[in-house]
Amino acid sequence: MSGYKVLVVEDEPPMRELIASFLIEEHYEVAEAANGVEALQQFKSYHPDVMVVDIMMPFMDGFELLKEIRQLSEIPFIFLSARGEEWDKVKGLRLGADDYIVKPFHSGELIARIETVLRRSGSKTSQQVIRSGNMTLDLDYMEVRSGDRLIPLTKKEFEMLALLIKYKGHTVTRARLMELVWGPDYPGSERTVDTHMKTLRMKLPEESDRIKTVRGVGYRLEETP
Repeated sequence: MSGYKVLVVEDEPPMRELIASFLIEEHYEVAEAANGVEALQQFKSYHPDVMVVDIMMPFMDGFELLKEIRQLSEIPFIFLSARGEEWDKVKGLRLGADDYIVKPFHSGELIARIETVLRRSGSKTSQQVIRSGNMTLDLDYMEVRSGDRLIPLTKKEFEMLALLIKYKGHTVTRARLMELVWGPDYPGSERTVDTHMKTLRMKLPEESDRIKTVRGVGYRLEETP
């Protein structure tokens, strides 16, 4: 199972370093974070394949971190805890954790649990990437690149762009964009779509000519030549 990237989140440096050493010996790539806030930043930049997370941490505990992560990804997630109470295990699993390990543990147990969740997750660990022209969209991490340049899009802008690529060559109406991006009950006007589309074009100047306005109807992403 070597070659996978593991994000270790543990507020006690000796324990964090010990876990990292276990993983490095088994040829995993490792990134570390000391709390949930750091972990969220690492998650977005490092793109791990699995997370190993202590529950009791300052600033943002493991439970809160899991809630945030599950809004972004279904990445395999293993809790570590010095507390073996059944309630903690049940809460963690209900929030979407894949496994729960009670401290202290042997390195072999940790490695076996990681291998198991990676096998069980299967295709969930692989990134979903779509390309169009010079653009690359990572659907798992909601990132857009134009060539090698990372483009800072909002969630709404990303979703609009993904829809235009999905229906490339076809007109997507403003009403349809409103429904799919903002939801069917959004009370705002379709001008909201126009405002976001204008910003999207500004952020993607190399691709802006491909985003065509269909007057009175909506927008269409042209095929690349």
